[in-house]
Amino acid sequence: MDLHSVTKHIDLAGEDFPVADAGAGRPVLLLHGFPDSRFLWRQQIPALVDAGYRVIAPDLRGFGEAPRPVDVRAYRRPLLVADVLNLLDQLGLDRVTLVGHDWGASLSWSVAGSYPERIDRLVVLSVGAPTSPGWETIAQREKSWYFDFFCKTGYAETQIMRQDWQLFREWSRGQGDQERYLTDLARPGALTAGLNWYRGAFMPPFPGEGPLPDLPAWVQVQCPTMGIWSEGDPFLLEAQMAMSGPMVDAPWRYERLGNAGHWLMLDQPVRLNTLLLDFLGS
Repeated sequence: MDLHSVTKHIDLAGEDFPVADAGAGRPVLLLHGFPDSRFLWRQQIPALVDAGYRVIAPDLRGFGEAPRPVDVRAYRRPLLVADVLNLLDQLGLDRVTLVGHDWGASLSWSVAGSYPERIDRLVVLSVGAPTSPGWETIAQREKSWYFDFFCKTGYAETQIMRQDWQLFREWSRGQGDQERYLTDLARPGALTAGLNWYRGAFMPPFPGEGPLPDLPAWVQVQCPTMGIWSEGDPFLLEAQMAMSGPMVDAPWRYERLGNAGHWLMLDQPVRLNTLLLDFLGS
């Protein structure tokens, strides 16, 4: 499937977002992470459409062809959640199945926990619940060293790009859509926009930043949820996902994929598609 042919442009609060929208039936919303775009899901969208689902995959703020503001405030969690809710409203969708990976998974936990009335089912790839005790281990904290590094505005950009993106290549271990990432991130402002997801999450408000919309308190997820973690993930250990079950007040299913790195949808597309279709149809 040519994703360009099924992409529309949707105005969200005055900003233009490209959104792949294909198929008919129960809606499934796919949210990518860093440093991806809607093209991350190119092997899942046709499988879901062929199974009778309507599949929606936007470029999230800061990535792909979406707006790339350089102001960190634009990447604070309430505004990212608002992007998702505005998208559902613009498409006339009251409820969806939500599938997220990486930052898209983190965002999916927030949407499902704060707005349970909008989500029928939840699938989170790689990233466990924000309150999972697995995040608190020394081993996971060591794996997450780059969170702090990415928040060093200006310095991080310089170090990542130097010597033909050597640090980025080493950090990513060559996994994922390597050449697509380097092409996308080399565009003016794109690297800063992507890193702002980390800065918006972990850096305190700046003087004069201005108030943010209220975000309802996060509660236990109220819908059936499946978490999937891959054994070759260099950034995230199993515990932070496997220990997420108590944060779901509904059926919880955990799956572990072998022979896959962080970008499991690229490394094991058939296996992931099988898991998705089984869970969505159960």
